[in-house]
Amino acid sequence: PPVNDPYIYGQIAAANAISDVYAMGGEPKVCLNLVSFPSHKLPPEDLNQIVAGALNKITESGEVLAGGHSVEDSEPKFGLSVIGIVHPDHYWTNGNARQGDVLVLTKPLGSGVLFNANLKNWVTDAAMIKCVDTLIHLNKDAARIMKDFDVHSVTDITGFGLAGHALEMAKASGALLQINIDSLPIMDEALAMYKKGMSTGVNRFNEDLVRGALRDESNVAAHHREILFDPQTSGGLLASLPAEQAPELIRSLQEVKTPCAAIIGEVIEATGTAGLIVR
Repeated sequence: PPVNDPYIYGQIAAANAISDVYAMGGEPKVCLNLVSFPSHKLPPEDLNQIVAGALNKITESGEVLAGGHSVEDSEPKFGLSVIGIVHPDHYWTNGNARQGDVLVLTKPLGSGVLFNANLKNWVTDAAMIKCVDTLIHLNKDAARIMKDFDVHSVTDITGFGLAGHALEMAKASGALLQINIDSLPIMDEALAMYKKGMSTGVNRFNEDLVRGALRDESNVAAHHREILFDPQTSGGLLASLPAEQAPELIRSLQEVKTPCAAIIGEVIEATGTAGLIVR
């Protein structure tokens, strides 16, 4: 599968960087490439393809690439500095989740363990290609559609995993969030990789981040629970909105072929105490 393809690497990195603007309800407008590259190890064609992949996503988002910075390094690193605009009265934060809201997620989980397992050739080509397709999918349409609803709180799910980013929302909102683990959308073969003993270097760190704030009342196996801590690259948006609006939001997200549109939990209370319950 094309996981080491420099063009796809550039696409994933760009989609990941642009997502932060979508998570605030903003429109990305202009960006700069930030590149570290080992020119003594890799051919210039690889760098050209990384930038071309990024430009593909930059163009899709409606942004302009205004230039960038490059440095010599021992391994390739690539990202974007992204500037967007949003109305000062209509931006989203991760701090306004309200009691009675439900939580909607727009991309499945599991990319962290799949990429690690793929290094050992444990993952099928079909599952890996599907994973990559999800990662290069912009959160553009999901964010656009959410603007038609009374969305209270939004964050994107990236390196801290679902539990880490959900706890950030809980803390910023002074809310108790419940995650229904059986409702989580999960990438093909991700749970199988955890069951086989694979993990990532970040899972334990992410679990420690929420320790003391997460109450696990689920009955799932230990390997299944790991999906809560799986670090995502270019993950989906997690939004909290009134329960009565959720079915219509789900339908609208499905119409634009968002990678997934799943109700994964709810805001139990918002009385100033932050926490997570997993059931």
